[in-house]
Amino acid sequence: MRAYIRPVTFWLGTSGWGYDHWTGVLYPEGLPPVRRLETYVSHFRTVELNASFYRWPAPRSFASWRRRLPDGFRMAVKAPRGLTHGRRLSEPELWIDRISAGLHELRGKRGPLLVQLPPGFTRDDVRLAYFLDRLPEWIEVAVELRHPSWQAEEVFQLLASRGAAYVVMSGANLPCVLRATAPFVYVRLHGPDHAHLYAGSYSQDDLRWWADRIREWEWHNGTDVYVYFNNDGGGNAVRDAWALDSLLGL
Repeated sequence: MRAYIRPVTFWLGTSGWGYDHWTGVLYPEGLPPVRRLETYVSHFRTVELNASFYRWPAPRSFASWRRRLPDGFRMAVKAPRGLTHGRRLSEPELWIDRISAGLHELRGKRGPLLVQLPPGFTRDDVRLAYFLDRLPEWIEVAVELRHPSWQAEEVFQLLASRGAAYVVMSGANLPCVLRATAPFVYVRLHGPDHAHLYAGSYSQDDLRWWADRIREWEWHNGTDVYVYFNNDGGGNAVRDAWALDSLLGL
């Protein structure tokens, strides 16, 4: 069982920050891409690094981000697709040392490791347990289980026994199960559109509903809550995060 000691906090941000189409929403016209992170951190206290899914960065890149992030900021990091989609968690030892070296460089600005499994990856408790058991205990981990076969009490107990968070999801054709299995809750909001992932903007009623759920997790469970909007098109993620921030009074 992993044990974490951290003040209860809401961590609210977006999945990624380097989007050209956020110009005019979050970034002013003419802002050089290299300065986008500087602008982002003036609005949010956490971000989910998505580029790591496509190509795992060198430790020096994580060290550079740590130096550029303000105190009190958390960077969650998405696990590489070579591990989650290529090998589907088999032989995780091939990746864990590289992952650990990068996350170590974030130090006090390190958020959870997000492990997003592909939608066609059906339930395999043995493989998931083997992977989790080989992660260093200092790494907080959240697992996004998109195939419906994973939505089982035995899987939730498996995650809980290892202090791993079940990722609560909102999005087209994704199960939305409000389950906390770790000393923190991890929420990914992929958009309200019922047909397409990452599309649309959440209504005020939707956001009020999520604000109530977040307060419940904090008040009743005493847990940190990480929330990331992943409906990046048209800057919707930024606007929705600001709106939820206002509702929560952060």
